[in-house]
Amino acid sequence: MAKLTKKLKAALEKYDPSQEYSLSEASSIVKEITDVKFDASVDLDIRLGVDPRKADQMVRGVVALPHGTGKDIKVLVLCTPDKVDEATEAGADYVGLDDYIAKIEGGWTDIDVIITQPNVMAKVGRLGRVLGPRGLMPNPKAGTVTMDVAKAVKEVKAGKIDFKVDKFGIIHASIAKISFSPEKIEENARELITTISKLKPASAKGTYFQSINISSTMSPGIKLDKSSIQGI
Repeated sequence: MAKLTKKLKAALEKYDPSQEYSLSEASSIVKEITDVKFDASVDLDIRLGVDPRKADQMVRGVVALPHGTGKDIKVLVLCTPDKVDEATEAGADYVGLDDYIAKIEGGWTDIDVIITQPNVMAKVGRLGRVLGPRGLMPNPKAGTVTMDVAKAVKEVKAGKIDFKVDKFGIIHASIAKISFSPEKIEENARELITTISKLKPASAKGTYFQSINISSTMSPGIKLDKSSIQGI
């Protein structure tokens, strides 16, 4: 059996990993059991009763977190010249087209979100091999392929995130920073969970929410009592 670290021992004195907690309790506990010198992310891992191999059971969407993610999101807008000023004024970190496409083809991916226009997707599409594996490929369903690039930039900067179930039926999402108050962590988590609830595929049978765990970057997971979350 692996030896327990000093930090894990301290964490296990503050909660029972076999017990399920309400979202409110878990939002406080995750702060108590995180002992790091940096502002760790707070993550949700949600296992759904879906088969992502079936197209009609793929769960994907976007959500605007009430309190943002706490991250400084680097946004690249790939657009035509007439949209450059609009994107820049909205707060995009990088704006351009052919020059940035060349940089990405050369291996540059120091960005968190890419926003583009439908009429330039033909050029952007050839970056799929680089961007796809990193989850950076713009997608209309995520709101990152749009003519209103300014609105898209502002929403991303304000805390809009996109999520997608993986091949194991799990959605992983960072929803806050450990420096957030328990109330803000709870409200952001609740917003994501209720949004996912509304996206339940009609063809999905049985229990939709199999399990929900909350953790920080360096903490063990805390099981949530699903019955404590209204609307799911």
